[in-house]
Amino acid sequence: MLSAIRPKEVYVADLNLLTGRGNNLQVINEISKTAETLADTGISNTNDLDLLSELVIPVLGTETASLSLIEGAAGKGRQIVVSIDMRMRRVLSHDPCLSGQMPIDILQRLNPLDLEEVILLELDRVGTSAGLDLAFLKEAQRASRHPLILGGGVKDERDLALLEEIGFSGALVATAIHNERIPVATVQ
Repeated sequence: MLSAIRPKEVYVADLNLLTGRGNNLQVINEISKTAETLADTGISNTNDLDLLSELVIPVLGTETASLSLIEGAAGKGRQIVVSIDMRMRRVLSHDPCLSGQMPIDILQRLNPLDLEEVILLELDRVGTSAGLDLAFLKEAQRASRHPLILGGGVKDERDLALLEEIGFSGALVATAIHNERIPVATVQ
């Protein structure tokens, strides 16, 4: 499927590694040979960064990475992406500095860091094709100095156009492609 779509950038969440049931690191490394690859592997310490090849851009999700780990990893010579993982607009984390915080506040805390991008991952909207909350997304765009990617709720090409119009750099669109609401040609 990946060879048919030919995306410029791929986001992979290794659910096996995230849930402690093995890993897909070899597959992730293979994908990274064909497209820029962002991978969330549940990074919770600096050693976890070493599991990914240099071709893979690690995604440090707030659900597993502490703010101190994110701060320590930023600007160390390797590109990193932060995923603000949330449900009902509350940031998910085991770190008291992040847990239960509002995503806009976290975006502002991340502004001084050297990050490639920030993903706003609305886990309760993933796979729903619910559409966009433009008021929230505009507020997030104003608050962040980093390129933003939306994960969760994107339903069609119109949503992609709206995201681009408000300044987002991308979106995670697996469900919309699978449901053929975003044509493969659009991604290509």
